[in-house]
Amino acid sequence: MKFLLTYLLLGITLFGQVTQINVPYTRHVLKNGLTVLLHEDHTIPMVSVNMWYHVGSAYEKPGRTGFAHLFEHLMFEGSKNVPEGMFDQWLEAAGGENNGSTSNDRTNYWENVPSNALELALFLDADRMGFLTNAMTPEKVDGQRAVVMNEKRQSYDNQPYGSVWEVLAKNMYPVGHPYSWTTIGSMEDIEAATYEDVVEFFNTYYVPNNASLAIAGDIDVNKTIAMVEKWFGEIPAGKPVPPLNVPIVELTEEKLITIEDKVQLPRLYIGWISPAQYLPGDAELDIVSNVLAGGKNSRLYKKLVYDLQIAQDVEAFQESNKFGSNFLIIAAAKEGHSLSELNNAIQQEIDKLIAEPPTQRELDRAVNQYEARFLDNLEMVGGFGGKADLLNQFYYLTGNPDYFNESIARYRAFSVADIQTAAATYLKGKGRVVVSVVPIGQKELSVEKFNKEGKNEK
Repeated sequence: MKFLLTYLLLGITLFGQVTQINVPYTRHVLKNGLTVLLHEDHTIPMVSVNMWYHVGSAYEKPGRTGFAHLFEHLMFEGSKNVPEGMFDQWLEAAGGENNGSTSNDRTNYWENVPSNALELALFLDADRMGFLTNAMTPEKVDGQRAVVMNEKRQSYDNQPYGSVWEVLAKNMYPVGHPYSWTTIGSMEDIEAATYEDVVEFFNTYYVPNNASLAIAGDIDVNKTIAMVEKWFGEIPAGKPVPPLNVPIVELTEEKLITIEDKVQLPRLYIGWISPAQYLPGDAELDIVSNVLAGGKNSRLYKKLVYDLQIAQDVEAFQESNKFGSNFLIIAAAKEGHSLSELNNAIQQEIDKLIAEPPTQRELDRAVNQYEARFLDNLEMVGGFGGKADLLNQFYYLTGNPDYFNESIARYRAFSVADIQTAAATYLKGKGRVVVSVVPIGQKELSVEKFNKEGKNEK
């Protein structure tokens, strides 16, 4: 009954041929350029305040990377009217929770609070947008710089397989491309950044006219707009942020890279350049990833893990981004097996999909699984992937906050031939990066280059 009630409240038709999603919203733009998206949902007495700053690591400069992620930390360190440590304390005392995240394309902060604590959340977000630098000092920046550097050591440098993400980024994209570095940035850049560099970055990008605020939940729209005007209206607009012109990238060769690491099992990473989020080909590759590795009944899992028993696990996914995406396949070899074995078996399954389309059953299963996840997200007003977050995502990436039906319609429209065409178009053998992560001293387990006869070219 829980799911039925939720879907009825969303305006979803469960028993017709076409599911229609109704997430009504009101759009309000402040004089300083802040776009506000409001959605009423009185299911439970909770509100989500979801702020997207339209800046991520792609907007950084070579030699000055890691700034967007650094601000993910600094924004919780106090502002003019919020003493250090009180942001979380005040929210938690009101029964709320909060979090943030940084990607290539945007920085996101959200608070989920009881509806009677909405104004507290708005005050906290407005104070750090308008008055963060009033409380920011070189010492605070240095403190969070150290935190970020330690996070990088833990998550990348000293984490098994962690270094692969920097290697993939550098080899998928040319030098200077905004996706050629990771979101966390480099240790050298983080250390080299001056306090003035950090302030300049904030003043450029963390301004009302470069942000959108989605508020969803148990609200009165008119009263909420009045609160937003009260707390955000006095913040001055920043200078117009110029659009980021990102060149289209195409890989024209196969790059074979080996990393020796302190790992027990070798792991294979294969990456292709793929279409940007919401462009033709993006959703098709979501389906391709499901057909290949979406669960234990998928083609790669059955072949590598069950039939050949050469892999511990295998996954595939379309990593969608604003200016271009990556399609990735990752597989860990079982002890006694090389990554060349995995690579050959994976390529055979890709070749099969290119030669012959998936079955209608495979397509239906993949679409149904996507739709179920999408509808599950719509049960939530807040958090990552909830309605407030989706309103912001659709607005930022498509210009239309009410993109719910259009998004899901992409998947329903596919034929099996569309999925075959996507695999043939984007999963090219000569246009990919293949990274072998092997135990130290065991390079022989990495992927080797073979000629047409299947013999080692060395």
